[in-house]
Amino acid sequence: MGELTLNLVRLGVIVLLWAFVFSVVGALRGDLYGTRVLSRGAGPPPRRESRGERRERKKQTPTHVVVTEGRLRGTSVPLHDAGLLVGRNPECALVLTDDYAASGRHLRIYPGTDAWYVDDLGSTNGTLVDGQRITTGARLEPGSQIRIGQTVLELRR
Repeated sequence: MGELTLNLVRLGVIVLLWAFVFSVVGALRGDLYGTRVLSRGAGPPPRRESRGERRERKKQTPTHVVVTEGRLRGTSVPLHDAGLLVGRNPECALVLTDDYAASGRHLRIYPGTDAWYVDDLGSTNGTLVDGQRITTGARLEPGSQIRIGQTVLELRR
């Protein structure tokens, strides 16, 4: 084997080694810092509601999320206008203890103009809403069930 060939093989091994190191660092960074949440573009300004309309809407919309199955059964978290982050990371409003099925930042529940919506934040095992796998912008109704592994969340009034 010539000296040039040997040097090319050595260079190839070094390049592969660095590619492996960068992929490991990228995976660790994703686990530590979570998925980046992109904000939606600004739409038209919201329509002003009268007090009666606002009162009627509050009666119909869910006010909290309840864990109905899993280790945290019975836990209730109120819904806020800023939304709700669910996952294993301590920064989440609802911290799940399911180490295998839940991602660091698994999903986000946020209010829309007429209902609540849920986005899967690129989780590894996915999110099911009423038995259907979702990605982004799934509409939630009162009583909708969100499954993350063994944990089931339900929107309630």
